[in-house]
Amino acid sequence: MNYAQNILGTIGNTPLVKLNSIVKDIDALVLAKLETFNPGNSAKDRMAVKMIEDAEKQGLLKPGGTIIEGTSGNTGMGLALAAIIKGYKLICVISDKQSKEKMDILRAVGSEVIVCPTDVEPENPRSYYSVSKRLATETPNSWYVNQYDNPSNSLAHYEQTGPEIWEQTKGKITHFVVGVGTGGTISGIGKYLKEKNPNIKIWGIDTYGSVFKKYHETGIFDPNEIYSYITEGIGEDIIPKNVDFSVIDGFTKVTDKDGAVYTRKLAKEEGIFCGNSAGSAVKGLLQLKEHFTKDDVVVVLFHDHGSRYVGKMYNDEWMRERGFLDSEKVVALDLVKEHINAPLITVKTEELVFHAIDRMRANDISQLPVVDVTGFVGSVDESDLFKLYFNDKESASTPVKNVMSEPFPIVKKNTSIDAISKLINKDNSAVLVDLEDGNYQIITKNDIINAIQ
Repeated sequence: MNYAQNILGTIGNTPLVKLNSIVKDIDALVLAKLETFNPGNSAKDRMAVKMIEDAEKQGLLKPGGTIIEGTSGNTGMGLALAAIIKGYKLICVISDKQSKEKMDILRAVGSEVIVCPTDVEPENPRSYYSVSKRLATETPNSWYVNQYDNPSNSLAHYEQTGPEIWEQTKGKITHFVVGVGTGGTISGIGKYLKEKNPNIKIWGIDTYGSVFKKYHETGIFDPNEIYSYITEGIGEDIIPKNVDFSVIDGFTKVTDKDGAVYTRKLAKEEGIFCGNSAGSAVKGLLQLKEHFTKDDVVVVLFHDHGSRYVGKMYNDEWMRERGFLDSEKVVALDLVKEHINAPLITVKTEELVFHAIDRMRANDISQLPVVDVTGFVGSVDESDLFKLYFNDKESASTPVKNVMSEPFPIVKKNTSIDAISKLINKDNSAVLVDLEDGNYQIITKNDIINAIQ
């Protein structure tokens, strides 16, 4: 019979899968190392078990002890699996920018989770680095993992993941691309591959708000590079000891938006449901495409599973709130959906100017379509009416038809926001959306601004 003695025996030997649609503009053969097939659904399972086993050998972790670690979630999951099998307690300290799913999963596998603010300096006593260290000094019979500086982190990938990639590609790999956080994955794999073939290029994916790229290129740790970012799993505001810059040939930075958008593209175009850092890795890969030729074999590593991000990158509302949805996918219907069942407020041609002004004030609106029995025949704008009124008080009793401008353009409900924005200008302050069955709604400049914020 063929079976594992426990869940830890299923770690490793993850598949290598060819990417197709999403990398159609790259000449090389692009293969994804899917670390999501590990039991904890991430690459961190490998190093979590390695760090625990090495700590046991060194006498740092004793029976019945407590494991303490600051984590973005995935290392915590790997540690949790090992803690369950080996009989340890686990305390995970996590930053509040990490997804709720990660926190819930850690609790589901028995970990105590302590959440710390993201927007503080690493030395701040409230940071997850500082809280982890403090708990380790206060908790009896505890061991602080410190994945950032623990050499067993990169050693796990040197001993396991690097050899797997070399064997799976039959030594034909020419480039390796991966997101960089603690540095263990890129440094361990990079070291192994460079020893096998020094010509293999190792590329790191960084994010804006992180220090890696500039530090690698200049040797300067620039605090001005550090600011809050949304991307999870890659980038740092410190230089972990596990980052071996000598095996890294270069970095490229990927924006929060691109990382999120390409995470979704990966699922929809390749059927690969991975996490945020995988999207960043794919976008970084595309940014590096001029470095690849048709004879190259490029391996990109996907760290974790999409289930950790269903409330974030895979949630339309979350994406829209941050302006991460592609503008082509926001259409007229999206802009009016919150008031789609409200009647369209209009003014008739024979009503007077003061009727239009009163209606605008009562409804807190700035534009009105003008109608008669034939339909939409004109439009009035708040600024024009008030200017007219203050120049001539008698104009308030003038019929609207005498002062109205051209009718607002009418667009279909699936018209893109780009097309709508081109219709709104200094001479035309709104458009009407034909929702069919005689139902119309109005879109103003403010609606467009709110949609792209």
